[in-house]
Amino acid sequence: MEDIFRFADELGPTKIIHVYEPSVGLKGVLVVDNVAAGPSIGGVRMAPDVSTEECFRLARAMTLKNAVSGLPHGGGKAVIYGDPKMPQENKEKLIRAMASSLREVREYIFGPDMGTNEQCMAVVKDEIGRAVGLPREIGGIPLDEIGATGWGISHAADVALDYCDFDMKGARIVVQGFGAVGKHAARFLSEKGAVLIGVADSRGTAYKLEGFDINKLIHLKENGMSVGDYPGAKVLDPEAVIDIECDIWIPAARPDIIHEDNVHRLNTKLVLEGANIPITHEAEKYLHEKGVLCIPDFIANAGGVICAAMEYRGACEAAAFQAIEEKLRCNTREMLEGVACSGMIPRDVAMEIAVKRVKKAMGHRRWSLFSSAPGFV
Repeated sequence: MEDIFRFADELGPTKIIHVYEPSVGLKGVLVVDNVAAGPSIGGVRMAPDVSTEECFRLARAMTLKNAVSGLPHGGGKAVIYGDPKMPQENKEKLIRAMASSLREVREYIFGPDMGTNEQCMAVVKDEIGRAVGLPREIGGIPLDEIGATGWGISHAADVALDYCDFDMKGARIVVQGFGAVGKHAARFLSEKGAVLIGVADSRGTAYKLEGFDINKLIHLKENGMSVGDYPGAKVLDPEAVIDIECDIWIPAARPDIIHEDNVHRLNTKLVLEGANIPITHEAEKYLHEKGVLCIPDFIANAGGVICAAMEYRGACEAAAFQAIEEKLRCNTREMLEGVACSGMIPRDVAMEIAVKRVKKAMGHRRWSLFSSAPGFV
């Protein structure tokens, strides 16, 4: 028999809920990991091949991310089995059903993630009144539209370069996944002088040594085309994005893209993890041994959840961007100073910082993983 507590450890998860509604074909999972610091914020991911394990790993990443960013929130994540490119009407039904089924799970606050967006969060808000990453028209800060995560990545990169042997101006960037995170990370870094030479989406990889016009590339994607449709670009298969020599490599798509079997193909100096859990722990160890600096996900891509937390408390967009800049720079430097002193890999140093903060929050609770306080959300 499968052990239903196989994910349980000293930090959580406090709840794993499987959701099923046959009338609309909904199959989903919610993991509320640890909410000692406050109600969990985590995105809703939609993909055909999600799983409970992936949902747990993503929820744990959110616990660590929120803790290391000093947010009064715990970690959670929801996944919905389905093709995010389905007709909007069908997608809305699934989102509404998922939100309605979790109406009473008040320690979880919905946010956008891969396969969902601001419009999806507006549906959740309409259904249960509890979501972040909302459209401007209903008082939100559309974090994907403005590029909150990419903004944070650009500041993590600034700090990381103090520990690298190259400058931002002229640095060659490769981005795997040109969605809400990847396109904005490329845009903000290019504004600092870097050059995007390689980019991949689900349909292929495009390579252009002299660099892409990022606005033109974004326009192509917004009109339903692939990065491979960029004029004059060399088109390769999606996996080839791993092999392009560069200075900065940014995974910004699915989990476990880089693992023990392909990590040796990376030819870069700095990795900024734009996606959640995009590189396995063993692969990160390999990169560290080879002298490649790897900034882990819950440090590099915390801009999105910082923005969401600010929105939840009624902050404006300018204040959110300022908070992201300050927190990302501080967290990245604290982690890298720890690496320099200890010789540990960046993720292990970041884990120590985050877990220490989670445990301190747990120490203030009667029940270590959750709260029974009225008005918790």
